Amino acid sequence: MDFKFYKTGLLSLTFFLLLFSQQAAKAQRGGKTHWATDGYQYYRVQNGQLVELDTRDSAKKTVLVTKEMLTPSGQPALRVENFYLSDDGQKLLIFTNSKRVWRYNTRGDYWVYDMEAKTLKQIGKDLPVSSLMFAKISPDGTKAGYVSGHNVYVEDLATSTVKQLTFDGTKKLINGTFDWVYEEEFDCRDGFRWSPDSKAIAYWQIDASKIKNYLMLNTTDSIYPFVVPVEYPVAGEDPSSCKLGVVDVTSAKTTWMDVPGDPVQHYIPRMEWAGNSNQLILQQLNRAQNDSKIFIANASNGTTALLHDEEAKAWIDAGDGRDPIGWNWIDKGKAFLWLSEKDGWRHMYKIDRDGKETLLTQGNYDVIDLNLIDEANGYIYFIASPDNATQRYLYHIKIKGGKAERITPADEQGTNGYEISPNGKIGLHNFSNIYTAYQSEVISLPDHKHISGQVIKLNTNAKNKPEFFKVKTADGIEMDGWMVKPTNFDPTKKYPVVFYVYSEPAATTVNDAYGNGRNGEYVGSMADDGYIYVSLDNRGTPAPKGSEWRKSIYKNIGIVNIQDQAMGAKEVLKWPFVDTSRVAVWGWSGGGSCTLNLMFQHPEIYKTGISVAAVGWELSYDNVYQERYMGVPIDDASREVFIKGSPVTYAKNLRGNLLYVHGTGDDNVHYRNAELLINELVKYNKQFQLMSFPNRTHGIFEGPGTTQFLRTLYTNYLKEHCPPGGR
Repeated sequence: MDFKFYKTGLLSLTFFLLLFSQQAAKAQRGGKTHWATDGYQYYRVQNGQLVELDTRDSAKKTVLVTKEMLTPSGQPALRVENFYLSDDGQKLLIFTNSKRVWRYNTRGDYWVYDMEAKTLKQIGKDLPVSSLMFAKISPDGTKAGYVSGHNVYVEDLATSTVKQLTFDGTKKLINGTFDWVYEEEFDCRDGFRWSPDSKAIAYWQIDASKIKNYLMLNTTDSIYPFVVPVEYPVAGEDPSSCKLGVVDVTSAKTTWMDVPGDPVQHYIPRMEWAGNSNQLILQQLNRAQNDSKIFIANASNGTTALLHDEEAKAWIDAGDGRDPIGWNWIDKGKAFLWLSEKDGWRHMYKIDRDGKETLLTQGNYDVIDLNLIDEANGYIYFIASPDNATQRYLYHIKIKGGKAERITPADEQGTNGYEISPNGKIGLHNFSNIYTAYQSEVISLPDHKHISGQVIKLNTNAKNKPEFFKVKTADGIEMDGWMVKPTNFDPTKKYPVVFYVYSEPAATTVNDAYGNGRNGEYVGSMADDGYIYVSLDNRGTPAPKGSEWRKSIYKNIGIVNIQDQAMGAKEVLKWPFVDTSRVAVWGWSGGGSCTLNLMFQHPEIYKTGISVAAVGWELSYDNVYQERYMGVPIDDASREVFIKGSPVTYAKNLRGNLLYVHGTGDDNVHYRNAELLINELVKYNKQFQLMSFPNRTHGIFEGPGTTQFLRTLYTNYLKEHCPPGGR
């Protein structure tokens, strides 16, 4: 379920994780630093020109491609939205004129600037405008591959000759990219890979022909309403069929990989070339996502061999981290790194080509993210935080395994992120904590010495800092939380408390990162107006506290997380300065669902709720997300857990004040959820306030005035039903 960080004010951690992903940006949506081969220089676009910067000298800047060079004849200069350099550094691939596909702008136009010939050419120029996706220059630098209209193409960069490699692509038969649910729940967008020898392309084919369309109704953009269909497999419905092909660039002949099992009842969220041009490596998940298999496939004849198999009682995450692009090879391609929670913690394992598995990280801590494999110096860099689940630090460990060593200095307590140069000697370090805004610097590694940029400095003069705390519930569950007290707080008075919730496996809310403690939906300052603002992370959120913490929500969304939040709130309400008659809760998406369940299941605690874009009925949400955490609903017994956790089931218990907000054009959490909820509240004469935004999507930001209207509505409702100020 999508975590709408940009709407909650909790931008920090999610943005931070996206910003520092090591490979996903290269093929999918930008943001990655483009390093020179020596690992000391890197490339940026500044003022419309490509420049080379030196990490060791912040004043040094070399212009490689000027704005004039990026200006097509008779046209304005290209607006560079992203760029990529060929492996030999001679060709610059430019992404521009982009259009949105579901969440991100992943289709557009591509141009190639030849550094040697000093020519600028558009590729795919005879195809529809802004229709190219995921263009990539071949490893030998002679061709470009791209997707348009759900087909794969290749273009010779010298002659501009275009060759179509697949011909059966339609809106429902998708080559080289993915359907809605793969993108939303597996973060899969770029669906093809060049072979190392540039002679073939491996690609996904998704067959969504049997996926039913959810029909959204647009009643405002024309005289007559029209239907907007979105392919959307709800929980209990079969997924799309998925298969992998390798197409020969010369003959345009595809060889299909013979992956065992029913292609409808399995997912393939990851695939790469296996360090050579004749083998692919892929991960297959069963539909319940509790059995992960890794196969090696022969690209020439399609045969496959099982390399690794892992089963779990709950679910297994796709891939080995948040990054769906790349495979982490070590030992000169003889083995790779893989993350698993099989021993109760998220640890790093070495798996060789014979399937032999070796545990590298040991101890009661989670590997949060893998940063760099520095084989030359014998280290692996990764993010972890063994002692504080709200923070993030850089560690390294020897490739052969052993004890992890913290690299981040002890005085930089908060959220630390790193993009490390290929040579392992330079790090672009980003830091913030809950009261210190984002700062960045260039450091040397492994000694973490400052080289250039801003010197990291905590904002010790910050006023009214959010405070971290822990509560232990009557059930014995200890949860992390933060609290922002009112400005000019008077401990002899009692103040209203507003809980911000998310509570599901997609995200945490209690992070020592800038932006936490802020409420982007509130007009003005909650603290100045006299509110206590609080958030708690319950079991089931992806905090680095071990798999038992994270997986306890399995088949219990709407139950375990609600119990933890309510019992945690009861502990907060024991504080002498909290007014138990003025208690509000709010959330968006999964947080909206949590808000409803808290209002309905624990009306004795929460007096006011504001729920935005909530899943009211779990059986109406997509199969990949909901079945991962709740099981596959194949009969009445397995469907019962979905019903038991759904807010609609408990709507008759509403006693407090409820504002419910939803966009009618939400293609993620469909408006059907709102109408099912409305019907149930009407059935039991439970009065509430509804705000429907015509044709707005899950983020509810489209259209003039929308954001300010929602913020004003939110603020006025909260002030009216949960008045601010100490008493």
